[in-house]
Amino acid sequence: MAASRSPSHRNNRRSAGQRGRRRNGTARGSAGRRQVRVANQPINDGYGAIFKEGFEQGYQLGVQTGIQRYPVPFEGTSIVIPTYNQAALVQQCIETIKWNTPEPYEIIVVDNASTDGTAAYLQKVCGEVRSRVLDKNYGFSGAINVGLMMAKGRTIVLLNNDTIVTANWLTNMLRCLNSDERIGMVGPITNYISGSQLVKVPYKSLREMPEFARRNNRSDPSRWRQTDKLIGFCLLFRRELFEEVGYFDEGFEIGNYEDNDYSVRVQLLGKKLMIADDSFIHHIGSVSIKAVGDRMVKVNNQNEAFYNRKWPRIGELMESLKVHAVSRAMPAGTAALYPERIIVRGVGADYFWIEQGTRRLVNGVVNVPVVKVSHVDLLRWPIGEPIQAGEAERRWFGQSGADAADATTCTVKMPDGALYYIEGSTIRKLQGESALRGWSLHLKPEKTISSDQLSRLHVGLPIIAPPVMKQSL
Repeated sequence: MAASRSPSHRNNRRSAGQRGRRRNGTARGSAGRRQVRVANQPINDGYGAIFKEGFEQGYQLGVQTGIQRYPVPFEGTSIVIPTYNQAALVQQCIETIKWNTPEPYEIIVVDNASTDGTAAYLQKVCGEVRSRVLDKNYGFSGAINVGLMMAKGRTIVLLNNDTIVTANWLTNMLRCLNSDERIGMVGPITNYISGSQLVKVPYKSLREMPEFARRNNRSDPSRWRQTDKLIGFCLLFRRELFEEVGYFDEGFEIGNYEDNDYSVRVQLLGKKLMIADDSFIHHIGSVSIKAVGDRMVKVNNQNEAFYNRKWPRIGELMESLKVHAVSRAMPAGTAALYPERIIVRGVGADYFWIEQGTRRLVNGVVNVPVVKVSHVDLLRWPIGEPIQAGEAERRWFGQSGADAADATTCTVKMPDGALYYIEGSTIRKLQGESALRGWSLHLKPEKTISSDQLSRLHVGLPIIAPPVMKQSL
């Protein structure tokens, strides 16, 4: 005779069924209500509001903790990768970083509004990669700037998404950078690039590439060499350099010439650019730029023209800084190459008067031009005492002060076309129309002075144009 099943056996069967449902995170209560399990404890629907409130409070606490700890640097390298419609390439790049980078690092990917599934991939790897998806294509400079704003590392690498890094790539670049505090940026060699970082490679396929890189990437300081330009496919520098030089110029649209511009700005501070020949990475080459298609030539021409307007007579500028360096140290930050007696604004609503190396909060309504600068630029000026808007405006026009000569602020155009800016008893050469208009100095009073008057003025540091900021940084 078949054994009968006891009620307890039937209850065990039900419990087993319930346990099965609980593995999926839900179960049904006695009234059939759906239960959610958190930390193996059921939360009935009636407690959903309490759970959501607690979750939100915990989330906000986490956000505040992150904000408070944001200024604390990360003792490692932030690797910033800009990308646009190249999901497979950025995934490949990230994988090779994981394989070949024993040093502490964080990966930051900034996507220029791709439409190929890049955002979905970044969401998938959010535990391993920090990322930001922009609302539109801000170009190479725009994406890099967002990454720089996010970076927390003591050192920073800007890396193209179409690169494959190799064994010791970062190790040897870091050794080069840390060998001399006068070194500003370091770049590797590669198989596909223009300029002096290009090397001829023997391999015919990617399968052969790692062995070539292994032989090449043996640490050798004798293979480090100085250059006057580094290409932006891979750049390594210290956080301090970024704080001194600032963000990339977003006036260079899509890509090209922004790395030339940054190389110039680094060297203006007396820093050296180095190529580490003992660090090789494979570069597929200009994939994002080529994706622009027929616009590529137009974009390149526009960026070249923008660069030439910004840096006319670059040789003369470098020589003038060398002359200044004989009697004084090179400028510690780009702010020394910015004008004074102007009003600037950062990411907030406050306006600041710049004079004597400080920024002074302007109280009241301002009726003169205000120049937008990044938060990094703004912080280079230490804070001073507040100033009333009316007084700042009078000083802007050179109409304040007991000594009329000391109050002078105006522009001067010499017969040879050279532009100058006079700050009291100091005259400073403007680096072309870009500097003149970038700081709204073309709206200042313009005067004509004689050679004799010019000779009595103290010659100050030249003035360069501010980088174009299309985002709030």
